[in-house]
Amino acid sequence: MQAEIISIGEELLIGQTTNTNASWLAGELNAAGIRVARVTAIGDESDAIVDMLDEASQRVKVVLVTGGLGPTRDDVTKTAIGRFFETEMAINDTVLSDIALFFRARGLDLTETNRQQALVPKKAKILRNAFGTAPGLWLERKKSIFVFMPGVPHEMKSMVSTQLIPKLRKRFKGQHIMHKTILTHGIGESFLSEMLSDWENRLPPSIQLAYLPSPGVVKLRLSGRGEDKAILSREILQQVDKLQALIPQYIWGHDNQRLEELLGTLLKKKKKTLVLAESCTGGYIAHRITSIAGSSAYFKGSVVTYSNELKERLLGV
Repeated sequence: MQAEIISIGEELLIGQTTNTNASWLAGELNAAGIRVARVTAIGDESDAIVDMLDEASQRVKVVLVTGGLGPTRDDVTKTAIGRFFETEMAINDTVLSDIALFFRARGLDLTETNRQQALVPKKAKILRNAFGTAPGLWLERKKSIFVFMPGVPHEMKSMVSTQLIPKLRKRFKGQHIMHKTILTHGIGESFLSEMLSDWENRLPPSIQLAYLPSPGVVKLRLSGRGEDKAILSREILQQVDKLQALIPQYIWGHDNQRLEELLGTLLKKKKKTLVLAESCTGGYIAHRITSIAGSSAYFKGSVVTYSNELKERLLGV
């Protein structure tokens, strides 16, 4: 099962807003066993939206769209929906009731502009919005499902978690998709690739390796797909064990672990405490360490000295 994500909004194209919606949504779909084949960002232009919907429908069975459902004139997604699905718009009583309740709970009057949020395609099934006024819309054309959701992150996330994912799980039986990330330090990507060449060539067909370099850290991501979750998990963990045996000196963590978190664990285990004197870092190391809950058990504090005068007077350097 494959899906495409289409994000609508000029703010995404001019660099004003980072497309965090697509990243989050891709993670949720992967967890549900649905592979994301493509992510596209387009502007608020009806023709462009219609063209993209048509193209996506020829590639995948599930097309998820976020953005462009607001009450202002620059939001044209519903206009494009009407054209693409050849459907008229009509006031939906359930949506109108939800919108009226939304404003009444806040002591605000329901304006005509807000009332127009209840104007939705007749062919659409409604995904109710618990935190806003723009409903989600589920439509089908030929063999593809299209789901349109608001671009406001907390509104979209609630809709996905409580309604979209359960509906997709019920409709499709996807493969299990699993990822495991190994965090390395102290060796560059190219050197690491040479060391792991033989191991990489012997990976099972169901598992793929990706190198993800960043300053100071190279992440090795193992991605697997399969029908049996237990077997897939076992295969990935076997490969992690092989990696551990091959490059133990370079591996320091897994998945979303942070170096400061592991440092804190070691300090508590060894019953040690830490004090810092920072100059060029401007206190950033202390910030990283104190971002971990419970760090007061091992971190005493930091002196941030920048001028030579303070280094000599406070630190004796």
